[in-house]
Amino acid sequence: MKFKATPSNLLNPAKWLRRIRGFRLVYTPLLAIIIFTAVMGVILGTLHLQEKNQQEASLYRELAFAKQRIQLRFENNTDSFIAINREFAASIDQDKYKKNAFEQIENISQKNPEIAQAIWVNNDSTVQWSVPPINHKADYLFKSKNNSTLSKELYKTLELSKVTNRPAFSQYVDLPPNTDEPIAREKMSVFWQVIPSYSGGESMGTLAILYTAQGLLDIIPGELKSQYRFSLLADNDQLLAISSDRNIPKRALSNQTNLDMGVLSPNLTLRIDTYPPPTNLTFRMLIGVVLGLSVFVIWSLWSVLKQMQVRQEAEANLRTETSFRNAMENSTPVGIRAHNMEKSITYVNRAFCEMTGWSAKELIGLKPPFPFWPQDRIPEITEKINRVLQPSFGPQNKAGIEGAIYRRDGTQIQTRTFVAPLINEKGHQTGWVTSLIDISEPKRIREELAATQDRFVTVLEGLDAAVSVVSIESGDLLFANRFYRERFGDNSQGHLDLAGEEVPQHAVDKILEEHDNQISTLSPSSLYQESDSEEVQLLGETSKWYEVRRRLVPWVDGHMAELLIATDITLRKEADDIARQQEERMQFTSRLTTMGEMASSLAHELNQPLSAISNYCMGVAKRLQGLDPALKKEILPALEKASEQAHRAGTIIQRIRSFVKRSEPQRKYCSIADIIHDAVGLVEIEAHRHRLSITSHIEEHLPEVNLDPVLILQVLVNLLKNGLDSIRESLPLTSRWSAPPVNISANLDTSTFPAMLRIDVTDSGSGIDESVIERMFEPFFSTKQDGMGMGLNICRSIIESHHGRLWAKNHMDTEHTKLTGCTFTILLPIDYSNSVENV
Repeated sequence: MKFKATPSNLLNPAKWLRRIRGFRLVYTPLLAIIIFTAVMGVILGTLHLQEKNQQEASLYRELAFAKQRIQLRFENNTDSFIAINREFAASIDQDKYKKNAFEQIENISQKNPEIAQAIWVNNDSTVQWSVPPINHKADYLFKSKNNSTLSKELYKTLELSKVTNRPAFSQYVDLPPNTDEPIAREKMSVFWQVIPSYSGGESMGTLAILYTAQGLLDIIPGELKSQYRFSLLADNDQLLAISSDRNIPKRALSNQTNLDMGVLSPNLTLRIDTYPPPTNLTFRMLIGVVLGLSVFVIWSLWSVLKQMQVRQEAEANLRTETSFRNAMENSTPVGIRAHNMEKSITYVNRAFCEMTGWSAKELIGLKPPFPFWPQDRIPEITEKINRVLQPSFGPQNKAGIEGAIYRRDGTQIQTRTFVAPLINEKGHQTGWVTSLIDISEPKRIREELAATQDRFVTVLEGLDAAVSVVSIESGDLLFANRFYRERFGDNSQGHLDLAGEEVPQHAVDKILEEHDNQISTLSPSSLYQESDSEEVQLLGETSKWYEVRRRLVPWVDGHMAELLIATDITLRKEADDIARQQEERMQFTSRLTTMGEMASSLAHELNQPLSAISNYCMGVAKRLQGLDPALKKEILPALEKASEQAHRAGTIIQRIRSFVKRSEPQRKYCSIADIIHDAVGLVEIEAHRHRLSITSHIEEHLPEVNLDPVLILQVLVNLLKNGLDSIRESLPLTSRWSAPPVNISANLDTSTFPAMLRIDVTDSGSGIDESVIERMFEPFFSTKQDGMGMGLNICRSIIESHHGRLWAKNHMDTEHTKLTGCTFTILLPIDYSNSVENV
């Protein structure tokens, strides 16, 4: 906080007092915080030093305890082994005592994990026995690569013991890791202790004990090893064993001591290291609270200083903002007035005074009803203002409230009023603020536009045509009239279906290409160019036809859209179809009538020459009665057949004439085999002429069928000729001899109930196109240049008049890529009652 010693400040004691008070308020707490922080630091440092001293004392005690445990264990083991040696040497029957020594040493080994092996060595340095056996418990120690090292060190120790006549220890031996263990250590350190045995001054042998360095650490209780890490070190600080691989902190406390295990024992150092101590939550919380309080007080003091500066800046900004708001309120065309909770006017701006014609002095303090309200609407406006100016009034109406006010000169203006509550800094409502906008001119324009829109919508809604507008860019429906909505719903799918495409962008692209992609150069004629009318059929639940007209139009948002007008012409199309069908029926009837007349004329004209042929043949036959019998035998059958065929031709013509006249067939029970043989005989002549053949396969014992044999014969002859024509058209003349024959077969079709007579006429020609199969039974339809198109139609009519069926089916090759022929199938009903009677 800076203080300038200006003449005005020196002459103003009040400013001096405020400056001194501010200095005291700011720096006194800061000085107290510094002193408090220093004192707490000293206390915490003292506590930390005391805690460290206590940890070092505890560390020394635990190390001494562990050392004492290891030394005591060695002393006990040595005493036990010396006693065993003495008893073994004093025993008369050593073999008998050997078992007892085994048991004692094995018990000691099991209780002491540091002992890996105990062996008895004779005076000639040979191993007499071992506990446990070498091949059992410590087989790893005496493997070939380890045995030599251990044996060499053992013999050195034995020599030392013989020289000194007392127990001796070997040097440490580092063995490679044991790969047989699931988790092998880096190495294993072991050493020998030899205890000589004497009886009567003579050496009886030596007991050798193999110790492991890692086993020595197992003597230490597990509670200590969980709190500290123990290590065994050699003279050169070589690590022999460690109680745990767990890391210790860099500043961990450590201590070490020498292990004195007796005379001639190796130098062995036991080291202890502390693990990271458990978190002292109380101590850390105390430090955190002290630091937190200090930081909080300093931050609070700093905040007070900043707040004073912000407050001064806020006061300056408030004055500036107040001036700015006054300027804004006086320059805005929106009339603003404020009400208190008693609904009295407490503030009006200049625009409101200019809007009403009254001054602010005249309006402030007024209560409803106000003088600028229309006199005829005072009750209505009073009720509305009382409902709006309520403490429980809901959120502000964003649309506003339309109304009217009278100026002081008597003119009326239309207004829209917005009301909002006035909330103070405590969150309490102190009144309301209302803003008025003059909407007289916009309302007049809006009413004119609404009237125009209503007229336009009325016309469009009354049209019996679908009118829709779809965006070119997004494909969304922008407008649709009533007719469109009733037919296609409220989406653009109906528009797109009528247009025949997803998005009509190609039309815009085409117009832009014609004008070098410059939208500004597009003329109205290009934009409003109407497309040609199209007739579109929409398939669905009901098939409808529409006459569609389209054009591009700029929409109100400036983007291009497509206008579509679709008129329902379904009734017109149906009327056209009915008229066309009537015309086709008339033509068909006329042709049938002409054909009937031609059949009658042909029957009349052909019956006379056929009768003459028959009579001439009969006359010649009578003349031949008196001639040579051999000549008669050759000529007479031919004349009889010619007369019979002439009679048959007349009968066929008569049947066709009767059929055209819609007379019933002259039925009788006939053998279908006879009819097939007659048909084959009639067509074989033409087949041989074209180097083709016909085969027949007729099932035996077929029942007789009630039919008109002449008409059925005519059907079979027609189908056989069609089969020959199909082969003849698909093969050249030179290869017809090897062509498969036209086959006609007859059997019972048991796939239907009751069974029916089935006749198949199969050829190996080029088949029939699918489009021809659909129409080949129609009258006057033919694929032959000289055909009338009545053959298959008459055949189907003959079969249907016998209550049967006739159809055709193509054959495909094995790859299903080529037609290899066609089969015409006839199904005729069988009268089983007559068949039973005949049987």
